[in-house]
Amino acid sequence: MGRVVVAGSINMDVVATAERHPRIGETVAGHSVMYFPGGKGANQAVSAAKLGAPTSLIGRLGRDAFGEQLRAFLASQGIDLTAVKDSAGAATGTALITLAKADNTIVVIPGANAEVSPEDVAQVALTASDVAVSQFEIPQATIVAFFRQARAAGATTILNPAPASAFDSALFALIDVLVLNETELGFLTGIALGDTPTLPQVSDAVRALDPRDDQTVCVTLGARGAVAVTGSKARLVEGRAVTAVDTTGAGDCFVGALAARLSQGAPIADAIGYANIAASISVQRMGAGPSMPTAEEVGALL
Repeated sequence: MGRVVVAGSINMDVVATAERHPRIGETVAGHSVMYFPGGKGANQAVSAAKLGAPTSLIGRLGRDAFGEQLRAFLASQGIDLTAVKDSAGAATGTALITLAKADNTIVVIPGANAEVSPEDVAQVALTASDVAVSQFEIPQATIVAFFRQARAAGATTILNPAPASAFDSALFALIDVLVLNETELGFLTGIALGDTPTLPQVSDAVRALDPRDDQTVCVTLGARGAVAVTGSKARLVEGRAVTAVDTTGAGDCFVGALAARLSQGAPIADAIGYANIAASISVQRMGAGPSMPTAEEVGALL
């Protein structure tokens, strides 16, 4: 079994709940405000760790109360935090989330996450059995350095290009598995996919990215499941219908679960099915990091 090594963001999620989202310029009365550990990198690391994979996190925290709380939470999940450093000049990353009827809007303030550097990722030695994971809440130059290091070691690389942002061919060439949702796929390809794209529509959009035959592009479709495209083959892995209460972190749960299963030697199709189940559990709970399921919970539904 290998490790899951995540280079990514660590945030405190400040969640305000309301009956509906405000329109531009409008104020609405909220129901409650809650604080949850979050950040795409931290969420993905928590997901992998709770599913039984040895997990290390590379990132940055501010020297503030949020930073102290987040470090304590992540340590309690069994994550190796040796490569999580404090930044003296930046506050801990924060996400401001409005939640209404299980749908969310999010504003992210990067803070210390913007200081995660190539020198930071160089602290962790990778092996061929490891899975290296990253997302777009840290600088892309750092991700390139991390994935170059991973590919040199023979490790598997997973990129979750979220929040959606353009990236060049040099980074794309370093990716083994690209995980994104239909909105992010539409942004990167310039193809309008709509709310319920068909398997052929998703497949055609993926091929507009011009992936290599040995790359897998996994497009998550919420309750509908996920489409995996490898070379000329496209497969829909069915989702699981549940009643969602908070979708914050569902995509991160999927990525962490996928990485965990790949580090345990599972085939990609099996890993995607496992990740679908994990994400379906997470959306039935409030919060991002705290909503991640255990291996026992996922196993009970397999």
